[in-house]
Amino acid sequence: MDGREGRFLRDLQTISTTSHVGNARSRNLQQPLFKDVDCVLLRVPDLQSALPFYEESLGHQLMWRSDVAAGLSIIGSKTELVLHTKAGPEVDMLVQDLDEAVRRFREAGGTVLNDPFDLPIGRAAVVQDPFGNVLVLLDQSKGKLVTDHDGRVTGTTGV
Repeated sequence: MDGREGRFLRDLQTISTTSHVGNARSRNLQQPLFKDVDCVLLRVPDLQSALPFYEESLGHQLMWRSDVAAGLSIIGSKTELVLHTKAGPEVDMLVQDLDEAVRRFREAGGTVLNDPFDLPIGRAAVVQDPFGNVLVLLDQSKGKLVTDHDGRVTGTTGV
């Protein structure tokens, strides 16, 4: 050990013994904007080489697949690991109401990079926080993906 690990643990102990959480809860704060992490999206050159690595070598189960993307499960989580040949990397955050989420994000000092747009499962917008982090805000107002027995996307469920 070079001492950094110990300093990190001491910092954790200090954080855990302070009462910032209680103080934050006593203030009249809004409901959290993000409901959950929908997916972590990674860009890959092609699915034919990426899927064996993530499925067979790392053990993630295929949930769905299209021509340009594939969703893999993460054990103990609703979050998907999405491999994509045309987009990424990105993190998609689920929100209850996209228009309200975009409004709140902008009012809080964030920037909207792409205004809300339609997707087969709902609507999304691309935003950037004041620190340069880009996120995708996503609602599932139109449902979820439906797949066939091979995991190929065949449509969406209704809400």
